[in-house]
Amino acid sequence: MLKTFAKACLTISAITLLAGCTSSSVFAPSYTDKAVVQENQKVQVTKQHIAIAQDRQDNVTTQGTLEATINSLATQMMRNKKMISTKPVLITSFVRLDNFKKTTEFGRIVSESLINEMSNRGFNIIEYRGQMAVSVNERGEYFITRNPYKLKDEVPNTYVVVGTYSRQFGQVMLNARVMDNVTGKIITSARATYKHNRRNDCLIFKDCKPARTIKIIKEK
Repeated sequence: MLKTFAKACLTISAITLLAGCTSSSVFAPSYTDKAVVQENQKVQVTKQHIAIAQDRQDNVTTQGTLEATINSLATQMMRNKKMISTKPVLITSFVRLDNFKKTTEFGRIVSESLINEMSNRGFNIIEYRGQMAVSVNERGEYFITRNPYKLKDEVPNTYVVVGTYSRQFGQVMLNARVMDNVTGKIITSARATYKHNRRNDCLIFKDCKPARTIKIIKEK
């Protein structure tokens, strides 16, 4: 009885193995033409690159908070070895993609936060908004300003960080790049998507339409 059971098991195992080999030989593509083999290798490598790009999109580019989005931008720029960390870096306000001369509090928050993130990563960040002197009044003491007449006329040879943002449904796309201010060459760039999942982002950009008002009159 035991011998019969053992023989049955061996038979089933052999049939399963044979079926597996047969199926693999049927479904596994086998190419003999060298040109076809080379093209297939290119396809497989491209598939691997696409998988890596998707992994990057899921874990690096797309973030659920503004803080994580800014952190992602700074980390991406730091990873580029072409950027000399000892060279002065000047960071400007992020502007709207459709208007390079207009920013918002959102754009200013991104640039101000990048100052902190990149400085903590060892970059030589310079504050170009410093006045020639500290100004004092009854409300406080001030050194940084946006008044061009109180600023230095020139800044040293630097990298300049510029960035744009674009509002889309449920998200904001941000692009940043580091440029050489003499040659205009792009040294490094970064892209991030702040996925806030809000139907209306006017609270983020502080441009909500005023509430509807109803005029109250005396009944005649």
